[in-house]
Amino acid sequence: MNLKKYFIRALHRLQKGPGYTYKELLVWYCDNTNTHGPKRIIKEGPKKKFIWFFLTLLFASLVFWQWGILINTYLSYNVTSSLSIGFKTMKFPAVTVCNANPFKYSEVKHLLKELDRLIEAALERILQPTPGNSSEKISPPLDLELWHQIPLVLIDEHDKDNPIILDIFESNQTVGGNQTAGGNETSVDNETFAGNETSAGNEMAGGNQTAASNQTAVPPAPANTTSEEKKYKLAVKLCSHQGSDNCTYRNFTSAAQAVTEWYILQSTSILSKVPLQERIRMGYQAEDMILACLYGAEPCNYKNFTQIYHPDHGNCYIFNWGMDEEALNSSNPGAEFGLKLILDISQQDYIPYLSSAAGARLMLHQQKSFPFLKDQGIYAMAGTETSIGVLVDELERMGYPYSDCTMNGSDVPVKNLYSQYNTSYSIQACLRSCFQNDMVEICGCGHYMFPLPEGRNHCNNEDNPGWAYCYSSLRSSIGHRQICIDSCKETCNDTQYKMTISMADWPSEASEDWIFHILSYERDMSTNVTLDRNGIIKLNIYFQEYNYRTISESAATTIVWLLSSLGGQFGFWMGGSVLCLIEFGEIIIDSLWITIINVISWCKGLKQKRAQARYPDAPPTVAELVEAHTNLGFQHEDTGALPGDEVLPPEPGTPPPNYDSLRVQPLDVLGPDSDTETE
Repeated sequence: MNLKKYFIRALHRLQKGPGYTYKELLVWYCDNTNTHGPKRIIKEGPKKKFIWFFLTLLFASLVFWQWGILINTYLSYNVTSSLSIGFKTMKFPAVTVCNANPFKYSEVKHLLKELDRLIEAALERILQPTPGNSSEKISPPLDLELWHQIPLVLIDEHDKDNPIILDIFESNQTVGGNQTAGGNETSVDNETFAGNETSAGNEMAGGNQTAASNQTAVPPAPANTTSEEKKYKLAVKLCSHQGSDNCTYRNFTSAAQAVTEWYILQSTSILSKVPLQERIRMGYQAEDMILACLYGAEPCNYKNFTQIYHPDHGNCYIFNWGMDEEALNSSNPGAEFGLKLILDISQQDYIPYLSSAAGARLMLHQQKSFPFLKDQGIYAMAGTETSIGVLVDELERMGYPYSDCTMNGSDVPVKNLYSQYNTSYSIQACLRSCFQNDMVEICGCGHYMFPLPEGRNHCNNEDNPGWAYCYSSLRSSIGHRQICIDSCKETCNDTQYKMTISMADWPSEASEDWIFHILSYERDMSTNVTLDRNGIIKLNIYFQEYNYRTISESAATTIVWLLSSLGGQFGFWMGGSVLCLIEFGEIIIDSLWITIINVISWCKGLKQKRAQARYPDAPPTVAELVEAHTNLGFQHEDTGALPGDEVLPPEPGTPPPNYDSLRVQPLDVLGPDSDTETE
C-alpha cells in the first residue's frame, strides 16, 4: 500500500513539472537551453522567428549528417600502417634444404619399371619413328593396365567443331565433338585448360606411320604443312572410372608438360602405397647429402639438422628449427657469421621423367613453422656458390575487428592437418588442410602430397580408380577454392625474410681438382674422385645487416577521435556542448512522463465512460434511501389485498441527518493541490 502511495505522489510531482502540454514544454526548453538558435525562435518577431527556425533546422540536419559519416567511419575499423627500423641481436632463421629430386632412382627403379617402359613407348609413338627403328619389336609386351587407368591421348583439331581423340595405344578413334559424358558434351577445346593452339612441330612430323600390334599410330603431318596447320595436342584423359564416358581432357601447349604431369599422377598412385619408412629410406640421407657445415666460427654436421619427410622433395633437413633446442642467435652481420654448407645432390641418380630440374631446394622460415618449399622455396644451382643475404621484416597486424587475422589458428574452422608435425599455424597449412579435407570427403581418399586425417588412406589407381578425375575437378573448382580462402585466416604476427641472391661458379677450374679429391675422401674414404661439378652446391646464408623493419598496424579511428569529432561538429554548427545534449535528454524524459500521464488520464476517462454507459443514472444517496422509507407519498407495490380493507396508520419517526455531507472522496481522485506531504 505504501508503494502505491509513493507512485501516486510521484505522478503528482511530475504534474508540477515544466508543463502539462508539449507546447509548454517546448517553450520552456527553448527559453532555458544553452544551445544557440532555439532562444531566438521564441523571442524574435514573426519574420526573424521563421528565419531562425529555418537556420536551426538546417544546421541541426548538418550536424546529424556529419555525425552519421563520422560514426560510419569509426565502425569501418580502418587501420594505418607504420614502418619503424630497429637494431638488435636477431635469431638466425630456420634453414630447410632438400634435393630437387625426391628419391634415388636406383632405389625406386623397381617400383617405376613398368611406368618407365610405358612412357618410353608412348614417346616413341608420339615422335613417330620409322618401322625399322621401333624398339618395341624387341622389347617385352607392355602391361597396359596401368596405361588404361590414366591414358595419354592425342587430339586432332583440324576440325575444331569435331576434334578427333586418338589414344596412343588404342586402335579406335573417338570424335570428340560427339562424345558425351553423362548427357553433356565433353569439350576438348582450348578454353578448358591453359594453352593456346598446340603447335606439334617436330613432335608430329618425322616419319611414316608406325604399325605394331594393337596400335594405331598418329597420322603423320604433311611435309609441306606449316606449324599453324599442325593442330595436334597431347592431353591427359581423366575419367570418373575406367571405361566411363564421363571424362575430361587436360591438354597442354607442350608434350613435355603433358608427359611430366602424366608421370607425376601415375607415380603418385604407385608411391602412395609404399610405407613412410620405406620412402624415407629411398630418399637422400643426411650424411650423403650434407658434406660440410659451418655456422659462424663453430663447425657443425648433419647431426645438427632435423629430418622431415616432404612429399614433393623427399627427405628434407632443417637447421635451427628450434624444436628440441633454443634457436641460435647471430652475433654479427656478414658472410663470416652466417651458415656455410656444401651439398651433394647426386644428379646422376635423378628420376628422368619425374624431376626435370636439378639443384637444391631451400627455404628460410621461422622456427617451429612447416616449410612449404613449393610456394616459398628457391633453387640453388649445381656447380655454383650461392650467397644469400637476409633482411628481416616483422609484420604486426591488429586483430578483430580491424582485420580478420588469428593469433594461433584456434579460431579457424579448418582442422590443421600439419599439427602432427608440432608446427605453428600458417595460412598455407590451413589452405592445404582445407583442400585435403574436401578431397577426403568428396573423393573418398586423400592426396599423396598432403597429410591425412586420422583413419584415411592416400589415393591410388587400384582402390580409387577415379581419384585423378575427382582431384582434377576439385582443384579446378573455383567454388571449393573460395570456401577455403574464406575459411582460412592470416596470422596476426609474422616474420618474413627478404633475400638478396648472388651466384658464382664453384669450384673454379684451377681448384676443382683438389677440392673434389678432399670432399670425395671425406665422404667415401676414397682416393678417387667420386664427385663432379654437376652434383656439388655451396651455400652461404647470412644477415646482410642488423637493421630490421617492423611494419605494424594501428587503428585509424579511436573512441577519442570519434568523441572529439562529434563534439567539434556540434560546436561548430550549433555552438553546443555535452551539457546541451544533457538538456536535450532532459526534455525527452519530460516528454515521456507527460505522455505517460496523458495515457493514464485517457485510460481513466475511458473507464468512466464505460461505467456511465452501464449505469446511466447516478446511484442514490443515503438520505434518498431513508426518505424512501419515511415519505408517505412513497407506496410499495401491492402484494395482495389486506383483509377487511384496513388502512395502516403512518409510521412515526424523525428524518435522519443529511449523510451526503459526510461522504469521503477516495485518495486516487485527489487533485494536485491536495498533496499534504510533510517534510
